[in-house]
Amino acid sequence: MNQEDLIIKSSTLGFVGTNCYFVAKKSASIPVHGIVIDPAYDGKKIYEDLKAEGCVVDLVLLTHAHFDHIGGAYELCELSGAPLYCHALEKRLCEDTEANLSADYGLPCQVQPDRFLEDGEVIRQDGLEIQVLSTPGHTEGSCCYYLPKEQVLFSGDTLFAQSVGRTDLPTGSTEKLMQSIREKLLVLPEETRVYPGHMDTTTIGYEKRVNPFF
Repeated sequence: MNQEDLIIKSSTLGFVGTNCYFVAKKSASIPVHGIVIDPAYDGKKIYEDLKAEGCVVDLVLLTHAHFDHIGGAYELCELSGAPLYCHALEKRLCEDTEANLSADYGLPCQVQPDRFLEDGEVIRQDGLEIQVLSTPGHTEGSCCYYLPKEQVLFSGDTLFAQSVGRTDLPTGSTEKLMQSIREKLLVLPEETRVYPGHMDTTTIGYEKRVNPFF
């Protein structure tokens, strides 16, 4: 199986341009069942747009719980019936509107995950095999989702094209971020396609060569 065996639909949402992803195995049948990663804003629109394209949301994953990654989660989960998962160390940001920055923008937002994830856990859903990589740094409970068979990584706000995530926000740590990237991400195959929380896609190999932070 390779990257061409996946359906990855990307929408850039909200005033900070957060990437929201729908991921599924390619299938000739309709509807197509899959997962959503980081439903940033307007869960109803995400749900309706996917439904119009013949897509069903069976699971919602968060890379972390900043307001610009969780804003549409409650509504999307309510409409789709999909459970919500995130890393166990992100519980504070799920509940605290100041820590997740939503209060700063007058958009107080909280989420209640149905399940908390741990490092190394494997999620099996709709024919997908997804490894949970704990990558503290941007936030304490930040994580990335890696599909080893397809060599695809959803990096949230940990790794960007030619950049890395901020560490000056609640629970952030520059030391932990760089350690996470070195020990969890740069060891992945160079062909691994990276889908970040903001901006364009990249690959692990390209970032190893040109990212000025390494």
